[in-house]
Amino acid sequence: MLSRRNFFQGAGALTAAVSAAAVSRVAMAALPEPVMQAKPDTMPPLVPGTGRPYKPVVTLNGWTLPWRMNQGVKEFHLVAEPVVRELAPGTKAHLWGYNGQSPGPTIEVVEGDRVRIFVTNKLPEHTSIHWHGQRLPNGMDGVSGLTQKSIQPGKTYVYEFVARRPGTFMYHPHADEMTQMAMGMMGFWVTHPKAKNPLIDEVDRDFCFLLNAFDIDPGAATPKIMTMLDFNLWCWNSRIFPGIDTLNVRQGDKVRIRVGNLTMTNHPIHLHGHEFMVTGTDGGPVPRTARWPEVTTDVAVGQMRQVEFLADEEGDWAFHCHKSHHTMNAMGHNVPTMIGVDHRQVVKQITKLVPDYMVMGERGMADMGEMEMPLPDNTVPMMTGQGPFGGVEMGGMFSILKVRKHQKPGDYSDPGWYRHPKGEVAFEWTGALPEPARFAAEGGQSMPRQQAAPHAEPLKVRKPSGHQGH
Repeated sequence: MLSRRNFFQGAGALTAAVSAAAVSRVAMAALPEPVMQAKPDTMPPLVPGTGRPYKPVVTLNGWTLPWRMNQGVKEFHLVAEPVVRELAPGTKAHLWGYNGQSPGPTIEVVEGDRVRIFVTNKLPEHTSIHWHGQRLPNGMDGVSGLTQKSIQPGKTYVYEFVARRPGTFMYHPHADEMTQMAMGMMGFWVTHPKAKNPLIDEVDRDFCFLLNAFDIDPGAATPKIMTMLDFNLWCWNSRIFPGIDTLNVRQGDKVRIRVGNLTMTNHPIHLHGHEFMVTGTDGGPVPRTARWPEVTTDVAVGQMRQVEFLADEEGDWAFHCHKSHHTMNAMGHNVPTMIGVDHRQVVKQITKLVPDYMVMGERGMADMGEMEMPLPDNTVPMMTGQGPFGGVEMGGMFSILKVRKHQKPGDYSDPGWYRHPKGEVAFEWTGALPEPARFAAEGGQSMPRQQAAPHAEPLKVRKPSGHQGH
């Protein structure tokens, strides 16, 4: 539940000393009470009760930060602090985030809004917040040491600017970034258009989430912040499959999905069963003449992508990163390939000494999804998830777009598994296999070699001299 106690009771809710250098215009002002969230569930959209109206977004496994209006200014309060985030049922991580969660809450405003964001630092070190992609005064850009003093532990700073252009943005620290972003400090920002925009269509459903990654050893709970590339937990909004909620829509809905990437590599985000258009980036709406249909879009480091499509195909459609290692959990990078190796005699000898020994990877890695080998505490299987037809064998950056005829407008609840019409599911064939058609033009090289290949000599390994004993 959101803690809303006294949130809208005005200036008497909470007072604090604020850095005069950063908040001269609002020095000694009362702060809005910080709203906290402990659940990792997808929360319903926050319908605006004050300010300009807009159609709100839904943050996948996240929530939207409430605000108060103070003399025409939208005031928010972010608290940077250590948090415990459930990555999936059975796995929790000790992260840093905002207002009880990592990522922090989504901030939604309207083009032309004057916003004031109070930021209280409850971390063990200094911090700042950069408003990624925003047009704003240089001193509000949030780069520690360059455009402002760092926010020291226990201090509160305020950022104030006008949301000048509509679009999809994010926020994250610009102080000790390697540590703070690796620990999960980030959040989404959406600025809605104040009037009908020729490049921004109305949609029925509007989802958003951030791509992030951690390197957490099996059994551990704290990320290794020095990791550069070999991450083992690939997340959407600090959640891994099967902990990522599904995206539930009504058949015929116009759907928008906004994705931001704050990992250390790119992610080709792929949707099954539909084509979409990339309609926006953190640079703004994409001109209509520059759009083309896609089923996969690459979201590079530090980028935002906004895709839109008509959900006209009913069913349960996979939605995931197309890097196969990014749909795995708690993956070790030094597991040898043992495909085709017959372990049976060796296993008999080993199990006499180690009764719990289990062969890994003899027939491929799908065995990992069926293993009953005990896992370390606080660790989910590398491949997991049960679908209506068996094991899904996925992890990491994987979810499902659920399109249903009878999903009511505005209903984001999970409709359950899709019931396929008769004759529309692939099935085992047990009859005789027909002979394939053959054509006279089949076979042979299109451009044969002029000379026959010479007889292949056996490969010989020659070691360089002068290195004996190495």
